[in-house]
Amino acid sequence: MNHPPAYGLWFVVIINSLVFIIFAFSFTKPQSPRDWRLFGAFSAFIVALFTEMYGFPLTIYLLSGWLQTRYPQLDILSHDAGHLWWTIFGMKGDPHFNFLHILSNVFILLGFILLASAWKVLYEAQRSKTLALAGPYARIRHPQYVAFITILLGFLLQWPTILTLLMFPILIFMYSRLALQEEREMRFKFGQKYDRYAATTPAFFPRFGNAVKDKS
Repeated sequence: MNHPPAYGLWFVVIINSLVFIIFAFSFTKPQSPRDWRLFGAFSAFIVALFTEMYGFPLTIYLLSGWLQTRYPQLDILSHDAGHLWWTIFGMKGDPHFNFLHILSNVFILLGFILLASAWKVLYEAQRSKTLALAGPYARIRHPQYVAFITILLGFLLQWPTILTLLMFPILIFMYSRLALQEEREMRFKFGQKYDRYAATTPAFFPRFGNAVKDKS
């Protein structure tokens, strides 16, 4: 079958990785060791993803025997075959326009919007040495972690690989531990004010309706 090469495009791997890593960096501007661990884990996921998407399709090679047996008409070295959900669920048409791909784009976009809005509030709070309570922080205590998880989930819906599927729960665990560490630091720094905030604001799942206002 004649088609342009789908893999070995290392320049595309580098460009795509840099675009998303720099984009995330511009919204987070890591300063502390915890910030760098958060950003480093996200960057590792992005590099692993685009390496398989355009460089070397390790997952496709590992699953090639099963894919060729289960889907004998599938050109496993085509780019479309890398959209594994599209293949496994027997979807038709261009995989870039199916429901899961569109949903993945929505998750990625919402994640970056949340990341940007959270960073703006957090930056002002750090500069004024106050507790971040406005914007997304009025509805969840850890919008930055939720934003990163939302972006990663979007990429998994679009292009799942064995490595990134294994990394995802590890990253969630890592972000959860970082969030708990951050809460201990905030309680030490702001005391009862943070306790009152935590008592009325969920950690990761947003509370809809009227946001709780700071009464201190």
